[in-house]
Amino acid sequence: MKKTLTALVVLLLIICSGISVYAQGIEWETLNDEVMSLYRQGRYDRAVIVAKRALQVAEKAVGPDHPSVATSLNNLAELYHTQGQYAQAEPLCKRSLAIREEAFGPDHLSVATILENMAVLYRNTGRENEAKELDKRAAAIRAIMR
Repeated sequence: MKKTLTALVVLLLIICSGISVYAQGIEWETLNDEVMSLYRQGRYDRAVIVAKRALQVAEKAVGPDHPSVATSLNNLAELYHTQGQYAQAEPLCKRSLAIREEAFGPDHLSVATILENMAVLYRNTGRENEAKELDKRAAAIRAIMR
């Protein structure tokens, strides 16, 4: 009887945690939709707040090294970049890149996209040589995928 009760409690915990992750996934998607809407409206300050919340939700729901976290990092980086806050954007881009390379491999299209975003960021900070290297790598990935 005690083993059955213990097994039932464990099963309920697993089910409840699955429901929680699912609910957080819906919240994450809703927050990302809001970020995109605010971005299109030019409401960058508010979009940054919502993007930070989306990042927190993703990290809590799926852990710090999940592709959803990389997406949230990239969204937040792009918002900072749009506002000329390059120092805030760069570490977010680097972390997003590292997560995507680990999750999908170094030759995935999503890696190429981050590399291209970083190249633009580097150009905006006067780092043309680094930008060219990133563009080269992104172009090589896109050529492989054709």
